[in-house]
Amino acid sequence: MTKRNNIDETRIPLYLEGARGRWYELGFTFRVFLEFIQGYRVLHFAGPCIAVFGSARYKADHPEYKRGEEVGKRLSEMGFTIMTGGGPGIMEAACKGAVESGGKAVGCNIILPFEQKPNPYAQIQVNFKYFFVRKVLMFKYSFGFVILPGGVGTLDEMFEALTLIQTQKIEDFPVVLIGTEYWKGVIDQLQLFDREGTAHWDEIPTLKITDNIEEAMQFIQEHAVKKFGLIRKTPKPLAWLFEKTKVF
Repeated sequence: MTKRNNIDETRIPLYLEGARGRWYELGFTFRVFLEFIQGYRVLHFAGPCIAVFGSARYKADHPEYKRGEEVGKRLSEMGFTIMTGGGPGIMEAACKGAVESGGKAVGCNIILPFEQKPNPYAQIQVNFKYFFVRKVLMFKYSFGFVILPGGVGTLDEMFEALTLIQTQKIEDFPVVLIGTEYWKGVIDQLQLFDREGTAHWDEIPTLKITDNIEEAMQFIQEHAVKKFGLIRKTPKPLAWLFEKTKVF
């Protein structure tokens, strides 16, 4: 038995461990299918969302937490549902800002053996076992992405958004990085990509990097609200599928 950060690693499921038995693989496929269905049943009725990504480790007295609250508040005032990873830190702050201003917040919580705990401000929580299912559904229902300071997971989500835009798998949805000093290394790397020709700035035209929340909101207004609109035909829950008539 080995431990990492006082966590019993024998309890951490290993998904990427090579070929398994055929029945195991079939069962895994069905478990993934059921997670997608679970997510669809809730997020289908959540309304137009903006995904807010950031560190789970900032406490309520940290300036970045306060900025996350303001972001959640401003986005909800624009008519968006706030979608986060459902955990603490920036995720909690964005949900709190939305809910306390009368908006809506959804948490897509990943089940982990440490750190990730559902925050109390997400009015609806969807729990996921598989990172890739969670990520697909968060991107499916989001009209844009706001990236506040975070760690490896935040970088993963940011580059997923940029990759989907660069490869035209999604239509130029806005990606806003807030915190020019914090993201300086990432900006330098993107500039290196452009100089070397491995990726070009004009392939990600809706990337915005700023310290100003007002500027960030104007960018989202221009590239999400005006371009895609917020008026959508509201899906009607179907009683025979046992769908809830009211999500929030």
